[in-house]
Amino acid sequence: MLIVKKFGGTSVANKERIFNVAKRCIEDYKNGNKVVVVLSAMGKQTDVLLDMAKDINPKASRRELDMLLTTGEQTSVALMAMAMDSLGVPAVSMNAFQVAMHTTADYGSARIKRIDTERIKNELDNRRIVVITGFQGINKYDDYTTLGRGGSDTTAVALAAALHADACEIYTDVDGVFTADPRIVPKARKLGEITYDEMLELASLGAGVLHNRSVEMAKKYGVQLVVRSSLNTSEGTVVKEESNMEKMLVSGVAADKNVVQIAVEGLENKPGVAFKLFQHLANHNVNVDMILQSVEHDGTQDISFTVTEDMADTAIETIERHAHTSLKCSNTEVVKDVSKVSIVGAGMMTNAGVAAKMFEALYDAGVNILQISTSEIRVTVLIEEKYTDIAAQAIHDAFSLES
Repeated sequence: MLIVKKFGGTSVANKERIFNVAKRCIEDYKNGNKVVVVLSAMGKQTDVLLDMAKDINPKASRRELDMLLTTGEQTSVALMAMAMDSLGVPAVSMNAFQVAMHTTADYGSARIKRIDTERIKNELDNRRIVVITGFQGINKYDDYTTLGRGGSDTTAVALAAALHADACEIYTDVDGVFTADPRIVPKARKLGEITYDEMLELASLGAGVLHNRSVEMAKKYGVQLVVRSSLNTSEGTVVKEESNMEKMLVSGVAADKNVVQIAVEGLENKPGVAFKLFQHLANHNVNVDMILQSVEHDGTQDISFTVTEDMADTAIETIERHAHTSLKCSNTEVVKDVSKVSIVGAGMMTNAGVAAKMFEALYDAGVNILQISTSEIRVTVLIEEKYTDIAAQAIHDAFSLES
C-alpha cells in the first residue's frame, strides 16, 4: 500500500512529538507500505515568523512573506528525516522545489496546479520514507508560494491524488470529527463517518479539523480521508462520498467567531448596484458570506454581509473608496462582536422542520438571530458573539447529538 500521512504543527511541536510521529510512520513502513509524510511547521512557528516580519516591515510584500514562511515547513521535514534516520530507517526530506509542486502565481493564497511525482516515486521505490513540506509550492516565476492557512491538508490530498495513494490520513490533536467542538460542547461525540459535502460545510463554517480546500480536492479526485489523532491510536473519522452511518438529520454543529458584519446603507434600488458592490470586493479578494438585502425604502435599500475578521479592513476601505462614486451609499456600519452558528446534515434535504427546531432551541436559550443563511444541507445564523457557546450547546441538545 501507498499511504500519505499528514501531521499538523502541534504533532511536531517538539523533540518528543517529532519522534512520536517518526515511530508511527516507521510502523507502517516496516509493515511493507510505501509512506509519504506531509508536515506543517512546528507548533506556532508560522506565527513566530509572521511576528518577525511585522517587526521588520509591517508592509512586507506577499512574495517576501512566502519566502520567509516556507522555512517553517523546511525545518520540520529536515528534522523529521533526521529523526527517522536516527531510528535506523532511511528517509529523505523534500521541499516544494524538489518535488516539484507547481501552483498558481498568487503569493499567500496559491492553488496547486500539478505535481511532478517522478522523484517521489523513485525515492519510494528505493524504500525510503519521503517527508514533504506542506503548505507551499512554486509558481511560474520559480518563486515560493504558500497555500494559505491549513494548506498542508491540501498538499496531502493533492499528493494522494497524484500518487494514486491507497490511503490519506490527516493527523491532528483531536480524535476525529465531532458533532461539535468538545471545548464548547463537552458531550459532543466523535463521528465514525461523514460525507465530503457535510465535511466541506463544517470546514467552511469554522470547524478547524480540516481545511475546506482539502475537502474540495478530496471530493473532486475521490480521495478517501481519515482524520485521526497523532497522540493516540483511536480509529478516527472517515470522510468519503457516501456515509453508511444512521441517517441523522444533523451531523454537526459549527461555531465561528472569526466574523464581522458589514452593512452598506442607502444604496440606490436599481439593477446593477449589488453587482458593483460585490465586484469591487472581489477585485480585492474579499470573500463574502451571509448576504442580506433589505426591502426598498424611499428608493433606497441596504445590503449587509459577513466577512472574516482579517478581511474586514480591506472590505471597509474598498467600500469607502467607492462610496460617493459608483456605489452612492449613505453609510457603512460595522458590527464586530458577532459569530456564526450552523447546523450541517445531509438528512436535512428530505426532512421538513429542521430550521424551525434550530430556531426554537435558540429562542428557548434566549438567543436573538441577527441574520440567516441556508443551503440544502446547512442552516447558519448570525448572533451576538457572547451567546456563541450557549447557542451551540442548546442546538446540540435539541438534536440529541451527544454520545
